[in-house]
Amino acid sequence: MTEPTDAAPEPAQDADGPRRERERELAGGTVLGELRAMDGALYAAVAATSTPTLDRALRRLSRAADHSKISFGVATVLALGGARARRAALAGLGAVAVASASANLLAKRLVRRARPDREAARVTVGRLVPMPTSDSFPSGHTASAVAFATAVGVVLPATAVPLGALAGAVGYARVHTGVHYPGDVAAGAVLGIASAAAALAAAAPAPGVRSVYAAAGTPPSAARGVKRRG
Repeated sequence: MTEPTDAAPEPAQDADGPRRERERELAGGTVLGELRAMDGALYAAVAATSTPTLDRALRRLSRAADHSKISFGVATVLALGGARARRAALAGLGAVAVASASANLLAKRLVRRARPDREAARVTVGRLVPMPTSDSFPSGHTASAVAFATAVGVVLPATAVPLGALAGAVGYARVHTGVHYPGDVAAGAVLGIASAAAALAAAAPAPGVRSVYAAAGTPPSAARGVKRRG
């Protein structure tokens, strides 16, 4: 006869651990699937809405935004203004560079989302622009446009609203012409804001630069006068 053992049974939660982990993974997959379904439904709704008056204008806007041509054009106009406008133009172009690199060299390669099927969605022929060969997520056009608008708007606040509206129109045009899902555009906008913040932070003067004269006990105006006399 074997003697009774005093060993306690294993806790029930240990056995339930793997099952609960699988449930969490399935729940996450379900949420992601539902978000993708909503994204596809919004894309289909835009494709199914007849807007013959807007089609040509939005197609042209989408093409004009290729390679950030709109942003470069605005930057050129700003460069003809005063010193502050030129600083805004430089800040905007720096933000475009960060956004373009982040979207095309990093995010697209990580996510690898396929472009929408315009034929299946029956996107109107009058809207069509060439379908890019790159991955869909995020929208590089939107990222660059929002980055430019945000950076320029910070340096030159009077431009924030018109440039922000223009960037929003560029983002919508990419959905309207069938080359992006709305989720791609939303992600591009977030990336654009982050890129503008990074570009502005990189361009900010190093700490202590403005306090050099104060540390030396000489006002800036006096120091400039000494330099001129020398």
